[in-house]
Amino acid sequence: MYQILHQTSDFLVINKLPGVSVHKDQTESGLVMAIKKDLGLQSLYMVHRLDKETSGLMVFALNSDVAAELAEQFRNREIEKYYLALSDRKPRRKQGAIVGDMEKSRRGAWKLLHSKKNPAKTQFLSVSVEPGLRLFLVKPATGKTHQIRVALKSEGAPILGDILYSSSKADRMYLHAFSLAFKINNEPFRFYCMPAIGEIFDQNCLELIVEKYNQPETLNWPKI
Repeated sequence: MYQILHQTSDFLVINKLPGVSVHKDQTESGLVMAIKKDLGLQSLYMVHRLDKETSGLMVFALNSDVAAELAEQFRNREIEKYYLALSDRKPRRKQGAIVGDMEKSRRGAWKLLHSKKNPAKTQFLSVSVEPGLRLFLVKPATGKTHQIRVALKSEGAPILGDILYSSSKADRMYLHAFSLAFKINNEPFRFYCMPAIGEIFDQNCLELIVEKYNQPETLNWPKI
């Protein structure tokens, strides 16, 4: 379900595998319950979420003070988050910013609106992996439900394997939380996690990630 990447007395950083739910539902015990049981923890505070189909970095607080500190950083949009995505469709633009309100659509999906009252804000860069396959590096400035999935769909390049948003079928949904940066007691932490699951995250693709997007925080991002 997960791999531990870093653990202190204050927080835990994991790589969540695709297909793992962070919630307790009818069929699964949930990621939080599994980690608590595996590590013998009395308390584990979830301060953000990933969609079930998304893999990659998550941070959990191990006490209430750190939970409050991280939750405030997420609320104030002070946490840096970067995602990797693949699409087999050609986007309208190779890079840019996608800004717009979101509202619920059909079958649990969301859609992007032209209005900007409380907009989702998403920046992206992209590069060709091979003919018919494009790699996206995405920086969400807000944290709305399905934000990246809806943003790339709006560019004509739904994430590979994201059937809800009319993508081609694949062995997984190719969205991965790649980098995460935050502060604990004013001490900065930054983590990276390469994708490890998925036939199309192959050696060629991984080498391209290292070559182009190794330090996403240093890149020249499109203005919002």
